[in-house]
Amino acid sequence: MSGYLTTHVLDTARGVPAQGIRIVLFRIGDAGPEMIAQAVTNHDGRTDTPILPVGAFETGSYELVFHAGDYLRATGQAGAEPLFLDTVPLRFGISDPAAHYHVPLLLSPFGYSTYRGS
Repeated sequence: MSGYLTTHVLDTARGVPAQGIRIVLFRIGDAGPEMIAQAVTNHDGRTDTPILPVGAFETGSYELVFHAGDYLRATGQAGAEPLFLDTVPLRFGISDPAAHYHVPLLLSPFGYSTYRGS
């Protein structure tokens, strides 16, 4: 079995999934970051398919960049410009080529957290 990577975004300030957030995935190599995928969260705050599916999944260092600013503006949570949180980068490693890695973002206008989920 091959591994894969999923993600989702929850708006912890409003208590709802965060729909419409653009997410970009980079593989971090010796030459620097290489964009390998992008997606937009659906009504459930998830991407429609794994952001790194079976077949493209490999061990290494990665970065998910969540473009949260547009979402915060659209939901009236942005506050004054420049935003405290506009893009949220999460850098992490994948060491098990057969595992499901789930890296969610719990978002509010002034803070965020993440974890390795299931």
